[in-house]
Amino acid sequence: MATKKAKIEAEWDEELEKKMEKKAKKWEKSWGRMCQSSSASGGAVYGLGFVGALIYFISTATNFWAGVLGILKAIVWPGFVVYELLKFFNL
Repeated sequence: MATKKAKIEAEWDEELEKKMEKKAKKWEKSWGRMCQSSSASGGAVYGLGFVGALIYFISTATNFWAGVLGILKAIVWPGFVVYELLKFFNL
């Protein structure tokens, strides 16, 4: 009787393990889709900021090299913002 009970428990454990693995895989798939869909919004914000900064820096440039420098500044403007925020908050 003890072996029959142990056999049933082992089968039940195997079934439970299979179900848990199946649910874990399903959860990983849905979590991956959720993470991927939310990451695109950051790119859109950066893109809009890049275009705005590019227009600003080029429109205020007084010569060709100031325009080239404006393009470079438009690419790295988030770094300037983070630096100034950290300096403002004394971090």
